[in-house]
Amino acid sequence: MQPRLNLIWWSIILMTGFFSILFLWFSLFPGKVSPEALRYFEPGQINLGREYSRAQRLVFIGSFAAQALFLVWLVLGGRAVSLSRWASGLAGGNYWGSVLFFFAALWIVLQLINLPFLFYSSYYWQHHWGFSTQTMSSWWLDYVKGSGLDLALTAAGVLVFFWITRRWPGTWWLAGAALFTAWLIIQSYLWPVLVSPLFNRFVPASDPAVISMVRDLSQKARLPVDQVLVMDASQRTTRANAYFTGLGKTKRIVLYDTLLNNYPLDEVRAVLAHEMAHWSRGHITRGLALGVIGNFALWGLLFILLRAAVPRTGAFPPYTWALAMLFFMTASFLSGPLQNYISRGMEREADQVSVKLTGDAGAAERLQLDLAVKNLSDVSPPPFIQWFSYSHPPAPERIELIRKAASP
Repeated sequence: MQPRLNLIWWSIILMTGFFSILFLWFSLFPGKVSPEALRYFEPGQINLGREYSRAQRLVFIGSFAAQALFLVWLVLGGRAVSLSRWASGLAGGNYWGSVLFFFAALWIVLQLINLPFLFYSSYYWQHHWGFSTQTMSSWWLDYVKGSGLDLALTAAGVLVFFWITRRWPGTWWLAGAALFTAWLIIQSYLWPVLVSPLFNRFVPASDPAVISMVRDLSQKARLPVDQVLVMDASQRTTRANAYFTGLGKTKRIVLYDTLLNNYPLDEVRAVLAHEMAHWSRGHITRGLALGVIGNFALWGLLFILLRAAVPRTGAFPPYTWALAMLFFMTASFLSGPLQNYISRGMEREADQVSVKLTGDAGAAERLQLDLAVKNLSDVSPPPFIQWFSYSHPPAPERIELIRKAASP
């Protein structure tokens, strides 16, 4: 039977369309440059950052819209039901076989829709601006590895999803939220040591100056830092970055080798202090806790929506996965502003703490200037784009915050 979408479904779809149009509009017409940006950056630098970012935003919204519209077309046009019947016939009526065939067909189509956008943004556009150092074969190898990992993990997740809906028809959303929470914790713990090494090589920092900085900052922060690793980012990009990842014994600070090779030591020190600030303020744990709360809310809403949309006399039919995909895709899109608001708050806190650790606001300021110029950041984004998609405050705002943190 054809799925029925209620008012909540239509509200989610319409809100997604509305925000997509706004995102597209402000990507094409970003408006005037803010006076704050002109205090720190030349007009030419700002325009380059806007030109680079505009294409990235158009690719993002284009890829998202193409996949979401396909799922809406599939669900509303009755084609999901037809595909479900095809999968059942191919599996000889076996329920689990039909679930896997439906999932595989949908996964392949969505991959094909997204592939041109992904290739343009992560290969062509990065080469066009001189960021990418990857060969075509290296890019495809990464794509195959990433896709294979996604296929295996998602297929396992699909089987678990349909199993719990059969096992606990009235409370499956609680089981799903609990299992996904467990996966989030396991992923945070194991990803740095099992998955990340599939794509990059990580070695302990060996530069005596970096080791000395780590020791000094960790003592000031009263924070034991077990691992500072250097990642061979230069095999793929000229852009510099750093991040904090892991839980428990897998916690580590990761520095791009491009950061160590192309930035002065006082700016590297500012980066280390910033990442330690995330660590000392418990941002990973706090973010994970907030993610768990949001996870339970999303699974509860999915339960309500599927109960209304899918006529059920027994187990969920395979086409239920198309509805679940549509929900998770739109929910992730619509919850982006809240997630990014929380992330920006953590970044502001880390900036403030890092300045107190180093006592060197000048280096932190220069770091923001250098990163923004070399990475072609949009330092004057439209307010809507910043609110909707920025996980970090723009560079001018961060510089102002650094100055305030350094003032008596």
